[in-house]
Amino acid sequence: MTAYVSTKRWPISCLLVAERSGTLVGYLLGFDHFTFFANGRVSWVEEVEVHSSFRRKGIGRALMAGFEEWAASRGSRFVALATRRAARFYAALGYEESATYFRKPL
Repeated sequence: MTAYVSTKRWPISCLLVAERSGTLVGYLLGFDHFTFFANGRVSWVEEVEVHSSFRRKGIGRALMAGFEEWAASRGSRFVALATRRAARFYAALGYEESATYFRKPL
């Protein structure tokens, strides 16, 4: 896995890229920000994707572990994300269901 972590222009962003033999097979894009309710930083996984033919090989787990390491290094209190299809995957990584997700198209 190759990690591209922005520290200059966008210090709140993290882009992790998984590749095999020079081919992109997965990525994770996340951010962190300060919140009052956590009394500090929280990190949010915005997008994570692993190509279907490379799933169940530890790539998603490695991407999440890399993001968790990045978040911890920045002092984040927790990592959060929204999902509809991969709840069992995240539960296996120790994540707990926390809230309902609402959105409004603009």
